[in-house]
Amino acid sequence: MTQIAISHAGSTKRVAKRKIFWNLLNLARQRRSLARLDDHLLDDIGLTRREANVEATRHIWDAPDNWVKQLY
Repeated sequence: MTQIAISHAGSTKRVAKRKIFWNLLNLARQRRSLARLDDHLLDDIGLTRREANVEATRHIWDAPDNWVKQLY
């Protein structure tokens, strides 16, 4: 009987790349949502309007170090 080994390395890499892509899009969505919060809600989470705007204008590849492990 002959056995054939099939490698799924290519599909695994595609899945990983897709996951990174969706996580980065989610990060951008979260930053846009942060920018839309009113000052009362920002105060509840301990941020100023300026801090929220700085975070909201960051590029999607500019993720905080503690997020990078979760994104990738």
